Amino acid sequence: MAEERTGEAVGKPVSNERQTDLSKLRLLLALDALLRENSVSRAASSVGLQPSAMSRLLGQLREDYADPLFLRTGHGLRPTPLAESLRLRVRALAAETEALLDARCNASAPTATGHAGWGGQALTDAPPLAVRPSRLLEGEPAPEQFAAKLAEIGDDAAPERRLARCIATVGTGAGRSRPLSEEEAEDALAIILGGEADPVQIGALMTVLHYRGPTAVEVAGFVRAMRRHIGAIVPGSGTADLDWPCYLSPKLKTAPWFLHAARLVADAGHRVVLHGSYGEEGQERHKLEVAASTAGIPVCTSIAAAKAALGSAGIAYLPLSAFAPQVYRLLGLYRLMEMRMPLNAAIHLINPMGGRASLLGVANPSSRTLSRDIALLLETRELTILGNTRDHAEFTPYRQTPLFRLVGGEPSDLIIPAKIAPPAEARTGLSSREYWQAVWTGAARDQRAETTIITTAAAALLSLRNHDDYEAACEMARGLWNNRSRRMA
Repeated sequence: MAEERTGEAVGKPVSNERQTDLSKLRLLLALDALLRENSVSRAASSVGLQPSAMSRLLGQLREDYADPLFLRTGHGLRPTPLAESLRLRVRALAAETEALLDARCNASAPTATGHAGWGGQALTDAPPLAVRPSRLLEGEPAPEQFAAKLAEIGDDAAPERRLARCIATVGTGAGRSRPLSEEEAEDALAIILGGEADPVQIGALMTVLHYRGPTAVEVAGFVRAMRRHIGAIVPGSGTADLDWPCYLSPKLKTAPWFLHAARLVADAGHRVVLHGSYGEEGQERHKLEVAASTAGIPVCTSIAAAKAALGSAGIAYLPLSAFAPQVYRLLGLYRLMEMRMPLNAAIHLINPMGGRASLLGVANPSSRTLSRDIALLLETRELTILGNTRDHAEFTPYRQTPLFRLVGGEPSDLIIPAKIAPPAEARTGLSSREYWQAVWTGAARDQRAETTIITTAAAALLSLRNHDDYEAACEMARGLWNNRSRRMA
């Protein structure tokens, strides 16, 4: 669908036919309304059009810019990076149009008299081209005045004032709010991570961003703030090859088969860094630490320790609570709000050890597009997103799996067809952990689990560009599985 296309930075709009200046202005005013309202129906209402007419204008805009401009989400339309780059310019144009039209309406209209004596002043006047009622109350500040007020809070203001400016920038409603720039988002999260924010401000910022839906630019700013806070290694510096985030919901009770796949990739000579968590509370909150330790994967509590582990073992697991405790506590606000925050998208791209490639699991279609747009802003060149798992990258071979990729910094997608599922194996007498170990050692044979491990390793090899062909990557992963050391720690 058009809504699921990746937004690309396009320099100039293209058109098959020459448009008149009037039609171009109408399109830009429609774009301003859509950017303000994030809804076709509300945008249409604000400028006095039918939703069908606004939909046609949106279609024309998408054709002219060769970009979807807006993606559908559960919170309405979300602008693509290109649409965000146009926001301030079209708002300035719309504001100037309103000012000119207001001046025209307030001017005294001449009374023209025709030769036949039927001339006179019209009882009604034609409505403006596409204008929203900007001044509904006497004395209400115009959007430009509101923006000027926020601009008075300089970059050298106290941290709480700067954060208040960010909250007001995104949360004051149609016509006044706009998304944060990358620099503003980075500063806002840096204030929070530095312990300089009021708790009310933290909840306010996360809530308004969640309600509206974060932009790729905002999340990229959050990622940069996280990286700076933890002292992350610069991506592509040669310390790590593959970054593998695994932030599992505690509701997920399946065994972590992806850890076996990560071991295979490390056995192939690639330095693999896993980082993640398994919820904040409960008996199994240390599940990933226990599993990694059982599999012989070094569990590291700092970036320095992980760097040493990569040098000796070629693989490491970093618990979020150890290497980024402030971020861990922020994610823990979920139980106070019962909602996922924009930080959930940012943490997957933090890449603490500077891996040159990343392997993610993102199930929601709009979130996949968002994640790839964020990666492009962060100048990530090699990325694979598994499109049917959430919060961790583990292949599901018995369902059709979309692979959303960046290859050399360019989008390149694959659709992997579903395999025919074999009968499920009985696990009599073994706990989930014991069975997970037994599959690796060969004490238990499970075709389903083995195929999951092999195809997950193949996706990682694709992301590393060890193979450009999925079937060839699967063959290599199968060879690694057959020749593995069956020892557990």
